[in-house]
Amino acid sequence: MSKIIVFGASGQLGQCLKQVAAEMDITDIAFPNETEANILNPDALQELFDKHQPKYAINCAAYTAVDKAEDELELARKINKTGVDNIAALCKVFDAALVQVSTDFIFAGSTPHPLIETDPAEPISVYGLTKLEGEHVIPQHTEKYFILRTSWLYSEHGNNFVKTMLKLGKERDELKIIADQVGTPTYAIDLASAILQIIESGSQAYGIYHYSNEGVTSWYDFAQGIFDISKTEVKALPIRTSEYPTKATRPAYSVMDKAKIKKTFGIEIPYWRHSLERCIQALAQNP
Repeated sequence: MSKIIVFGASGQLGQCLKQVAAEMDITDIAFPNETEANILNPDALQELFDKHQPKYAINCAAYTAVDKAEDELELARKINKTGVDNIAALCKVFDAALVQVSTDFIFAGSTPHPLIETDPAEPISVYGLTKLEGEHVIPQHTEKYFILRTSWLYSEHGNNFVKTMLKLGKERDELKIIADQVGTPTYAIDLASAILQIIESGSQAYGIYHYSNEGVTSWYDFAQGIFDISKTEVKALPIRTSEYPTKATRPAYSVMDKAKIKKTFGIEIPYWRHSLERCIQALAQNP
């Protein structure tokens, strides 16, 4: 039996949760593999809940290929909506609280002010739409949930912008980076820490919360920070979104207001560049 089950344990955030849980000496947490914890297999999920009798389920499993999703609506919807529906239904049966990780992509990103939890959700991509649908199915089953919307997630694990920039920075003389999309990077270690702090607090302040690191930046400035901190010598050139067309439209401004999560749980959120320094240092120690 384990107090906490993590779905999507092999993904970037799942691996960060494992690392932070060990650092916090949290031992009653299970990280089942994808076969055992297949969120599209209700029977397998039932067995898992029977086995662990959890008090919390953290769902990090998601379809996150933003451009590919434009051609794979049904698959994205299965994982991001139906999978969530399956977990939420069992959370109700077992009286477990669900921690669902969502995204800034549920917003259109067309208004230049920090987004609060009650701002209207207007997704402009299939990915954003299916993640929002996943949010909507949860209250149909249970009131015991924390939905944490995050943005621009990166870490030492998995594939992400930081690792891509470090790789390309070594291979090329110059890189063109989008400068007119603004948001906030989130170090997945910090998000994992926030999730486990909420669970360990035993709080019942259920609802929707925004979590990213502090500060505001563009993809260009984020990349420049990566190169500066890692001392990577590559020329970064700022370009407009229109110069780098993608299948899915991205929000132009998706800075999220974190006042609610800080006030409710007393969580201190690091500045994005300080967290980036920690990540790059960790990558340098374990390349």
